[in-house]
Amino acid sequence: MPNIPLFCLCACITDRLLVVSVLKFNLFSFFFSASVSSSDLVSKWMGESEKLVSNLFQMARDSAPSIIFIDEIDSLCGQRGEGNESEASRRIKTELLVQMQGVGNNDQKVLVLAATNTPYALDQAIRRRFDKRIYIPLPDLKARQHMFKVHLGDTPHNLTENDFESLAHRTDGFSGSDISVCVKDVLFEPVRKTQDAMFFFKTPDDMWMPCGPKQPGAVQITMQELAAKGLAAQILPPPISRSDFDKVLARQRPTVSKADLEVHERFTNEFGEEG
Repeated sequence: MPNIPLFCLCACITDRLLVVSVLKFNLFSFFFSASVSSSDLVSKWMGESEKLVSNLFQMARDSAPSIIFIDEIDSLCGQRGEGNESEASRRIKTELLVQMQGVGNNDQKVLVLAATNTPYALDQAIRRRFDKRIYIPLPDLKARQHMFKVHLGDTPHNLTENDFESLAHRTDGFSGSDISVCVKDVLFEPVRKTQDAMFFFKTPDDMWMPCGPKQPGAVQITMQELAAKGLAAQILPPPISRSDFDKVLARQRPTVSKADLEVHERFTNEFGEEG
């Protein structure tokens, strides 16, 4: 594997962590990988931070083929020469630049991958070290549709293919993280319905499911009353429905603004490439 440092500009953390997961598990499942943040490489002791950076790269070389993933690299490698930059910060950047250059070392089987949401905050020398600067945009219609299915997983639901397509249309501009948060909120809706229900009916499997008063076989009873009768283990929340998603999406908004996307696209046009 050639040494081609990759720089990912992503709209949200879920999307870039997904890129790392694909590399690790789908492409290089037998590789050694190290995922670090700026806090992992910064120490209060003089000279210790540079040693941590050097040890990280040496460990990757010793375990090659390997991947080093640095998340939020802008917090570690901001513009040099700024007024609030400390001597310790400059030394960390210098060591990282030296290690990425690979002078005197064999880095042919070490892949360095980094991600950020603020590409213009990076030092230009760090930017040059990354041969590929890839923009990972927000998920498109088909991707959003698939994400809803993935996050729901095996959870019981009665959504149709048309429902998933409609949800994908409604979430235009949502990031992978936004969709994940949406589904997590939806997963609580059956629990809320069960807690607030005043009527339950008994299923053929001898389970108690919340329902409306007009449901055939409906019994006016609450979850607390069923639990008091020793039937707590037989209470079954209803499957997730389209109305649960409608309720959550009515109050949820995307977290990535158009201004953020314009910055990412401008940086891609100047220095990067589409992912």
